Amino acid sequence: MIRQRTRRPVVGIPTQTLQSLGGVPADIPASWVMSQRYILTLTAAGAIPWLIPLVDEDTLRGIYDGLDAVFLPGGADIDPATYGSDPHPLCDKTDRERDRVEVALAKWALDEEKPVLGVCRGMQLINVAAGGSLYQDIAEELPGALKHDYFPFSGQNFARDFLAHEVRVAEGTRLAQRMGAGPLRVNSMHHQGVRTLGHGLVSTAVAPDGLVEAIEGEGDGYLVAVQWHPEALTDNDARTRGIFADFIAAASQWGLTRV
Repeated sequence: MIRQRTRRPVVGIPTQTLQSLGGVPADIPASWVMSQRYILTLTAAGAIPWLIPLVDEDTLRGIYDGLDAVFLPGGADIDPATYGSDPHPLCDKTDRERDRVEVALAKWALDEEKPVLGVCRGMQLINVAAGGSLYQDIAEELPGALKHDYFPFSGQNFARDFLAHEVRVAEGTRLAQRMGAGPLRVNSMHHQGVRTLGHGLVSTAVAPDGLVEAIEGEGDGYLVAVQWHPEALTDNDARTRGIFADFIAAASQWGLTRV
């Protein structure tokens, strides 16, 4: 008896330049890397993860065409030139090649309504790809801002699953279907954030200081992004695991259209 294997959706995960992380010796060969946590979380949700190198556009398009969905992870600051701004003194290390690749992936996915999930930098990147802009340093540029940079480094010792502050989730959104509408405590590891919202995007959660903490697309396609790091919360929170489950379900549905 021949067993038919169920097709798992292929989810693309862009990499980043190793040297953009800082502290990497100059004689280490140029490398592309990505945190294992994203990959393992998506795999546990049912995806086949596909790490995307920072290659030329033609090669990148070939990779993209083989994907059922795109996941945009956290990482380095986005180069302000990407959204037409001059750099602020507190803008940190950037990765221009990663920006180029992720903007292309996001624009293609937005145009085709291919499923996209973004976290932290990934949410900011989606906003930039849709024509929005960013606060380069929230503490400096947003009056009355909360502390958002609860990093597990830079002289701080916060755990990655530390629930730092509250956000309010809007009713009637995909996020509310999983997390519930109203107040929600989240972890927070960023110093940049959405300033002006991109075209075709809606804010679906905000912090008490007014900072956008989640976005979704206005169209019918699956487009969800959050400013916090849900991949660090899945071990102890079934609702958070549901965010990834919904994303993979949307990727599976997309995959059925091209079988």
